[in-house]
Amino acid sequence: MLNSVLNSKYSMVLGAMLIGGMVGHYSATRQFESMSAAQEQQAQIDRATQAAQHAQARADEIARQAQLSSQDKKDPLKELEKIGNLKQQGFITEEEFQKLKARILSGF
Repeated sequence: MLNSVLNSKYSMVLGAMLIGGMVGHYSATRQFESMSAAQEQQAQIDRATQAAQHAQARADEIARQAQLSSQDKKDPLKELEKIGNLKQQGFITEEEFQKLKARILSGF
């Protein structure tokens, strides 16, 4: 009888260990899947953040280029003054002056 009681307790302990192991494995698997999903979500967030930073840097560069471009546009009055000085100093003829003046004023 003692033998049968021991076998019964042994079987119960073994069964409990088996069930506990299965539950533990299931729990670990679920936790791993949850962590994997969280890591993938974080990776997506990181990629989106990086894309947004790249887009912002590109927009900043375009704005900077636009600002430089608008600064590079020449002031027609300054250009007329320049060519007037060139004519006065004899570097260009009256005909060249008139052509340059017409070109400057056509862009005005």
